[in-house]
Parts: sequence; structure tokens; C-alpha cells
Amino acid sequence: MHEVKIDYKKCVYCRTCITVCPMGVYTDETDKVEVTNASDCVACMSCVPACPTDAITVKENP
Repeated sequence: MHEVKIDYKKCVYCRTCITVCPMGVYTDETDKVEVTNASDCVACMSCVPACPTDAITVKENP
């Protein structure tokens, strides 16, 4: 499993990560984005460069 984290001090709730993630790792919880399916992450890293505020980190098999 990979470690997926959102830095909520940086996150602007644009929901881009939800849109670009092919595995459905993120969900919209009305007031913030949550990492709810980290076990489905394949570390494709599409969310990392897509985040406009660099709020997402993904560590492969920590």
C-alpha cells in the first residue's frame, strides 16, 4: 500500500485530485477532500503535479 497525504494547510479544495485520479483514491466530503481509498492507489502520481498548491504527497510502499 502507498501512503497518500494531503496537506490541508495548502489545499484550496479545488478537487482536481478527484478528477485526475484514475483509481478513486480521493472523495469529496463537502468541506474538504479526503483520502478514503489509499489501498487502491497504484502510485501513478497523476495527482501530485496536478495539484496547484503542491498539497499532495505520495510515498511508494513506505
